[in-house]
Amino acid sequence: MFGMRSRGVQRSTVEGEKPFWISYADLMTALMILFLIVMVSSLVMMTKRIADAGAEEKSRTTDISNLCNSLKAKASELNQNIVVDCRDNRINFGEAGRFGFNDYKLGPNGQTALRNVVPLVIDAASSKEGKRWFKQVLIEGFTDTDGSYLYNLHLSLQRSEWVMCALLDDRLSADTGLSLEQKHQVRELFLAGGVSFNNAKDSPEASRRVELRLQFYGLKDDVATSHPAVFNATSAEKCLLI
Repeated sequence: MFGMRSRGVQRSTVEGEKPFWISYADLMTALMILFLIVMVSSLVMMTKRIADAGAEEKSRTTDISNLCNSLKAKASELNQNIVVDCRDNRINFGEAGRFGFNDYKLGPNGQTALRNVVPLVIDAASSKEGKRWFKQVLIEGFTDTDGSYLYNLHLSLQRSEWVMCALLDDRLSADTGLSLEQKHQVRELFLAGGVSFNNAKDSPEASRRVELRLQFYGLKDDVATSHPAVFNATSAEKCLLI
């Protein structure tokens, strides 16, 4: 009996001496597992964000491509002089969109092509895709390389401004067929700019031209706070001098 009691007391003493706190190795294992969980969660979230951004960019590209191709199809049926380049998002008028030497007014064929394409551009900007992505249309006037850069910069600007005036000025736009609402949209969407002899063509005749560059919003652009170009009063006064 005394032997049995002594063994019981010894067993209770050994159990009482066992450590209560978790070992250092177990603690490090738990921290490592927690770290791995956090890393995996972060990687999953980052992968999802990249996938979502890629899907949004793909959707944007598809919308812009559909918009441009639709504009191209309508323009080619209406006037063969209108060439819509959906790779660079540009519209040119071939030989009809060329200017004479030291001149800034389009000929009859160029004016007709301009009258034909502008309503189509306005309709494209008013479409579902256009309301989401269409930013503005830049009227770019070009020159040949004869003369100084500043001289040609002024001439190229005159050419782009004349196109704007031909759309908006009542004296020049009587034959455009644009309604008051369409002219208001032109004032908001179109911007005139000259680029001198940058992007010159192979020949001086081909370099003296005007093109419409279609610009679209990016994914990070805030459409609600973006302000399109407006043909203001100062610009309108220039039409009186043309």
